[in-house]
Amino acid sequence: DEICFLTATELAGLIRRRDVSAREVMEAHLRRIEAVNPGVNAIVTLVAEKALDAADAADAAVARGEALGPLHGLPIAVKDAHRTRGIRTTQGSPIHADDVPDTDELIVEREKQAGAIVLGKTNLPEFGAGSQTFNPVFGPTLNPYDLSRTCGGSSGGSAVALACGMAPLADGSDMGGSLRNPASFCNVVGLRPSPGRVPSWPAQLAWSTLSVDGPMARTTADVALLLSAIAGPDPRSPIALGEPGSRFAAPLDRSFQGTRIAWVHLGLPFEAEVRAVVDAQRPVFEGLGCTVEDEEPDLADADEIFKGIRAWLFEAARGDDYRARRPLKATIVWNVEQGLGLTGPDLGRLETMRTALYERIRLFMTRYDYLVLPVSQVLPFDIDTEFPTQVDGVAMDSYIDWMRSCYLISATGNPAISVPAGFSADGLPVGLQIVGRYNDDWSVLQLAHAFEGATEHGKRRPA
Repeated sequence: DEICFLTATELAGLIRRRDVSAREVMEAHLRRIEAVNPGVNAIVTLVAEKALDAADAADAAVARGEALGPLHGLPIAVKDAHRTRGIRTTQGSPIHADDVPDTDELIVEREKQAGAIVLGKTNLPEFGAGSQTFNPVFGPTLNPYDLSRTCGGSSGGSAVALACGMAPLADGSDMGGSLRNPASFCNVVGLRPSPGRVPSWPAQLAWSTLSVDGPMARTTADVALLLSAIAGPDPRSPIALGEPGSRFAAPLDRSFQGTRIAWVHLGLPFEAEVRAVVDAQRPVFEGLGCTVEDEEPDLADADEIFKGIRAWLFEAARGDDYRARRPLKATIVWNVEQGLGLTGPDLGRLETMRTALYERIRLFMTRYDYLVLPVSQVLPFDIDTEFPTQVDGVAMDSYIDWMRSCYLISATGNPAISVPAGFSADGLPVGLQIVGRYNDDWSVLQLAHAFEGATEHGKRRPA
């Protein structure tokens, strides 16, 4: 347990200095998985022997004095949406329950090149649809802070693996909150990077910017460490940003004196405890030297933009399955059918509206450096509830409406991070969301790191 709750940054240093071997680190995490995973169902495909062999190879490289990558010898848990060579990749769907790819997805390729060792795949909702992690292949993943509650999603298995000490690093993806929501529900850190920061390949719609891949960990510094390995340009992605990933390996400390924060709620309903926990953090930012003001950006049309483009993306990705009458859960069918109803002029109007939204947010953030708001509008809910149908007495019209606090931010394209903000009276985690200027992922990490250091909420572990 001592090894399993060290930070990834600490472990990487220990392995480099040969104070601990990569095999010892891997064996400790495999014992932890054996003890804890049956109770939470976070890691759904385990490749223990492959991982141990790779750990031995990592130790041999250290002994030979070879140049080592930033993640050398570190175990990593990979979301089951990401293709892994020689390891089953199901996407949580019966359609792909037995798929074993012969290539790695780009994010996995980069993790391995940086020296990380894949120990297994983490659970997700079917095709990553929805923020409740369950599927017909593996069943539900439970929240380690309360086994009767959901861990969120769609990167839910990754968040739980981190919270339980089963891996020091994990990856995920985020369209409407899938890195941020489970991080919030499990008291870990999840970054939704700027589109193109972590390029995706292979991709059916390579120019799309609504869904992004990204890092998760128990600390912001570890998220930055993983980002340093997976970010950077790649000719296979037409939207990949040119900035090298190595820049995210720098120290995160800086002064925030005079920084301006807009404290926002976006006009949304929130459960009272969520709002109370997050609002109680306001003095922390003021103590860091920030000027905090109540000011709301104009996110008019963001809801329609996100839902419309999402529906189009679902039809493009799952339309063939729908037409072939392959098994799909009802919410995916609904999303595909919404996409089928869109016309060319509809899509043109959505993109025009999205451009206007970008301009309004750009101008707003010439006055403010950050937005701060809750990650989720609700506390972790009952594991048998597919999605909340109301928030604070306000009815939700669809299975994603309760995640507006995340997906409205997705529509802007700005980077956003979920960082632990405290707990409800019943001990359920609550996350705080920091949103930065367009493409300014580094600054978002810096403020999250400062907040984390001032509060240490993330150090509280599940029983």
